[in-house]
Amino acid sequence: MITSLRQLRAFITIAEHGSFSAAAQALHLTQSALSGLMKELETHLEVRLFDRTTRRIDLSDAGIRLLPYAKRVLNEASALQKEVELLKNGGSGRVKLAVSQQLAASAMPRILGAFRRRQPDIDVQMLDCSVEQVIAQVHNAEVDFGIGPERKTPEGIEAVELFTLPFYAVLPPSHPLAAQETVDWAELRHEPLILLNGSFSDHLAAALPTKLAPLLNRRRYSVNFLSTALGLVKNGAGLTFCLPFAADWVHSHGLMMRPLCNPEIERRFLIYRRQNRSLSAAAENVLRFLTEPGIWQPRPETETADGAQAV
Repeated sequence: MITSLRQLRAFITIAEHGSFSAAAQALHLTQSALSGLMKELETHLEVRLFDRTTRRIDLSDAGIRLLPYAKRVLNEASALQKEVELLKNGGSGRVKLAVSQQLAASAMPRILGAFRRRQPDIDVQMLDCSVEQVIAQVHNAEVDFGIGPERKTPEGIEAVELFTLPFYAVLPPSHPLAAQETVDWAELRHEPLILLNGSFSDHLAAALPTKLAPLLNRRRYSVNFLSTALGLVKNGAGLTFCLPFAADWVHSHGLMMRPLCNPEIERRFLIYRRQNRSLSAAAENVLRFLTEPGIWQPRPETETADGAQAV
């Protein structure tokens, strides 16, 4: 026979009330049912827990020693149940994400901070890496899911669109084009450009019409990281391009963003997941948050990252 939580709860309640009748009422049991629970517990433990007389009931020496342990077990069981409910509801747990480097360095700190304020008991761990590593981490089941720009995926990986955003021009506030609401690609024909190496610029070159594609050859610098490009723009070396999720980063350098048009070129970012693998409730909560409307949109240029008015 195994000691049950019901028996321990009966033992604690009798000890607290000092009466079988009062304890039975508190537990919504008949007195005979409560007596049966205590008899089973004492038989299993092979000790007497209460000294009974016709007028009163007192804890025995064994009961006095075992009562704190019984309370501890019941408290731990209650905590376990609460934790199970949190896990079922996605209110706690650990979630691991793989995120492409530029996205991880720009928008994700703000977004994860907002999620942490909403769901403080969910521990989100982020691995920043190349897009190829994002897909590899998902494929090897080392993360719950990954986020990155569109790529071909191996068998067993599914990709669902998270957001599609247009490219922006990044320029100093003093630049003449900063006075415009939008910037035509054709207006960049004579501007020195700072381009990112790899797929970011390759996507732009492939999407531009044939007559505009040569303007990307006017690059003054080719760099690996957006942070380097922004530093160069800030110091007058030329203009660069970004996506709206980098707005906080751009504004922190004192720079402006203007949508590029004629044509408007967009880039798709996807959620990468293993097929036929369900997410935990906590991971589903993170995923729902990441797909909320507007969460990837840039902040107004009149605000700093903490919401204060910029000067």
